[in-house]
Amino acid sequence: MDALMNNAKNQHASGIKNILQLGQSFPNHHPWPRALITSEIWHELIQGLANGAWTLLGLWGEPGVVHLAVYEEASGTLSVASLPCPDGRFPSVGRRHPPAQRLERSITDLVGLQTTDASDGRPWLDHGRWPLAYPLGTASIPPRSLAPYPFLPAEGESLHQIPVGPVHAGIIEPGHFRFTANGEAVVRLEERLGYVHKGIEALLNGMPLERAARLVSRVSGDSTVAYGLAFARAAEAATETVIPERAHWLRALMAELERLANHCGDIGAICNDAAFALMLAHCSVLRERVLRTSATCFGHRLLMDCIVPGGVSADLSPDGIQAMRELITEFRHRFPPLIDLYDNTASLQNRTVSTGFVRPALIKQFGCGGVIGRAGGRAFDARRQPGYPPYDQLDFESPVLTDSDVNARVWVRIREVEQSLTLIERIVQKLPTGPIKAEIQRPGEIREGMALVEGFRGDVLVWLRLNADGTVARCHPRDPSWFQWPLLEAAIENNIVADFPLCNKSFNCSYSGHDL
Repeated sequence: MDALMNNAKNQHASGIKNILQLGQSFPNHHPWPRALITSEIWHELIQGLANGAWTLLGLWGEPGVVHLAVYEEASGTLSVASLPCPDGRFPSVGRRHPPAQRLERSITDLVGLQTTDASDGRPWLDHGRWPLAYPLGTASIPPRSLAPYPFLPAEGESLHQIPVGPVHAGIIEPGHFRFTANGEAVVRLEERLGYVHKGIEALLNGMPLERAARLVSRVSGDSTVAYGLAFARAAEAATETVIPERAHWLRALMAELERLANHCGDIGAICNDAAFALMLAHCSVLRERVLRTSATCFGHRLLMDCIVPGGVSADLSPDGIQAMRELITEFRHRFPPLIDLYDNTASLQNRTVSTGFVRPALIKQFGCGGVIGRAGGRAFDARRQPGYPPYDQLDFESPVLTDSDVNARVWVRIREVEQSLTLIERIVQKLPTGPIKAEIQRPGEIREGMALVEGFRGDVLVWLRLNADGTVARCHPRDPSWFQWPLLEAAIENNIVADFPLCNKSFNCSYSGHDL
């Protein structure tokens, strides 16, 4: 065993692939490798994550095994390591690598697997109100009796707590925020989520592929294209199905429409929380314009169920192409004055500049993607690396800033709106002809697939195992918000309580995508 550990350490410098080669590989896992590993290799992976050699992409479990997905930036490699847990326990990743802590707590809540040395053993998704405990485990266990949730203490003179939520003043999803403040200055923010847990992973078990695709695309309604694309690509990878070229391009068109609509909504909402309602009004008009164009072109305002395993369910007609061109023309006319308005309103800049700063080192440690990551210097964009069609045939920029405040997150959104307009224009120009859907191959045996795609919030991961008859044996969707919510706690520190809505809107994390 010592020799194996030394071998693993020697392989560390050679990359994640060499380390996983020490385990037992799964030949039916596509397009990236998965290996069954020993606890010694598991500890080596934890060391690599803690040292910053790799980025945590996902951590999930099922009865008797826990899975760890990691990304190696230098080689662009994604890999999955699976550790058997015959005694129902596994070594904690979160003890050395904090981004894993909430994921580990969720594994315990859902599957019943326990960490041997966790730094935080509190329940996360389970609030003691489920009809049974450990719903993804092997046995039906009565619900757990949970003590009141113990929020972390903060010590110091003149500190007071402000509880906010889970029910909020607006029509938004529930989440609890516990502020510890000294006067108006926030000393600590601690979140409690899980209020909109829907049991999606349990519902997916045994589902036919088409029905599962519909459910996954509803994990977070504003990211239906991203989730639909991730699930479809995972299914196509598992079954080694090749889809038509036109389908790839139509999928990218839908993804950019979704990004365009959500970024417009976010820019307006951030400005509204700084008491500048005029920007919200104009941005809401542009967002509505995108939604109506989506409905005209593909039959649904939010593009639900337009991406399916094997391709797409709706084609773009000549009238749709004209509608897209009209949308681009209108945006290029109306959006630049809004940028000038934002940039030249001193009272607005006073609220956004230097507010909600997140240290770039923390962003890198958490592998935080999307706008939050790129506003803090992390250039990761799943459209580029690992990449997927047709973005490898499109020239575009992923704007990156380093100020890492509310203002930077607004500007990244502005630049991404401009890039999406250019991408939509080029996709419409280059859209190939041909069929839009292929038949998914029947697996005939247990097969697994994984996909990572870029949504408007960041990278969405879907890991999928199919039974021989094509039904879902296990599916794990991972929202980018898992690695963004913790950083919101860091963003509000040393800011005033009144700036929390501004910070929160600039993050716009998903409750539903996180809580599953």
